[in-house]
Amino acid sequence: MALSMDVEPPDALATRGLAGDPEIADILLGEAARQAESLQLIAAENFVSPAVLTALGSSLANKYAEGYPGSRHHGGCELVDAAERLTIDRAERLFEAEHANVQPHSGSSAVLATYAALLRPGDTVLAMGLPYGGHLTHGSPVNFSGRWFTFVGYGVDAESGLIDYEQVRELARTHRPKAVVCGSIAYPRHIDYAAFRDIADEAGAYLIADAAHPMGLVAGGAAPSPVPYADVVCATTHKVLRGPRGGMILCGEELAERVDRAVFPFSQGGAQMNAIAAKAVAFREASTPAFTAYAHQVVANARTLAEGLAAEGLTVTTGGTDTHLLTVDPTPLRIDAATARGRLGAAGLVLDTCALPWSDARGLRLGSAAVTTQGMGEKEMDLIAGLFASAIRGADAERRVRDEVRDLVRGFPPGGVTPTDPVSGLTV
Repeated sequence: MALSMDVEPPDALATRGLAGDPEIADILLGEAARQAESLQLIAAENFVSPAVLTALGSSLANKYAEGYPGSRHHGGCELVDAAERLTIDRAERLFEAEHANVQPHSGSSAVLATYAALLRPGDTVLAMGLPYGGHLTHGSPVNFSGRWFTFVGYGVDAESGLIDYEQVRELARTHRPKAVVCGSIAYPRHIDYAAFRDIADEAGAYLIADAAHPMGLVAGGAAPSPVPYADVVCATTHKVLRGPRGGMILCGEELAERVDRAVFPFSQGGAQMNAIAAKAVAFREASTPAFTAYAHQVVANARTLAEGLAAEGLTVTTGGTDTHLLTVDPTPLRIDAATARGRLGAAGLVLDTCALPWSDARGLRLGSAAVTTQGMGEKEMDLIAGLFASAIRGADAERRVRDEVRDLVRGFPPGGVTPTDPVSGLTV
């Protein structure tokens, strides 16, 4: 399950064309070294394969390709047309979808295009409230979603932390939204898409699944798929899916033209053909038995990590996780989330803070995807939980914990990167 990567010689940087730009070269080398010396526990991050990196750095980056295969606004698109058709076909087969648009530059771009395809400014949308794990595109007042549409937020049960589907149903009956959005950036449990489908049908609303986080688990058979239930599925191609940073949209044939027009020409210009080819590579990798094993190990690792953190005295929301991510409350250890994140970062454990349901305090959000890509298993998750708690409990432990983190990562280098030859992590 760990990624393997050929190591280039020390002068590889020069052969990659960066010898004349030492400032950027130093930044790239420094970032490679940072990744090789710390634990990447951000739930939205992962390590891509050498093949994905090759596609991202390929000659396709030079090609302008506004439009769609067979209908471009520029000449010379025969080969990029073939690349995009292949990417679409792989996405449709991997997720058993009738139609895929692989041009969105990000998950937020995919959501924007979906809203543009289905809604008009001022329409009412029912989505998870931001204090409970909703995304910025689910109605934040500083985001296009909150400015253009009227959002009603649903939450989670105060005791269990789980989605209260009856509350969602009552809100849908009361507000009669044009669309219902299911998805979250911090909800660690599987979503009942069938229940959301029933609620949306009763309200006469579209069902939009924002599946940016679980889509890689869906590809590996470790999470239920929203595709059979949602009118439109928005997703990212990084995170657990382990592809390039970008987005995609899946839908039925009846909405295909509306979705495509909402991506181009409404909300985006030229497609990033190198990223699209990299998405094709990732979809192929995600269709393998090795990726299926990886996805299930991601979940096993997250559950073990949740159990370990709970044993150390932190409060794990919902009591655990079904996915790659978990959120925890550090206040039982008499520390706030911002201070905890600072101590953890100094000790080499990189993660995020997040909102905690029914609380004015913030929590910590972490995920198991990247460390699983490195080949770590349950044994290492137990070790990480102990390092996590040690770093939080005392600032004087940071140096010791950081040394232990470095020792751990040396045994599981991200894609073959080593502190002495960090450039190898940038190339095939």
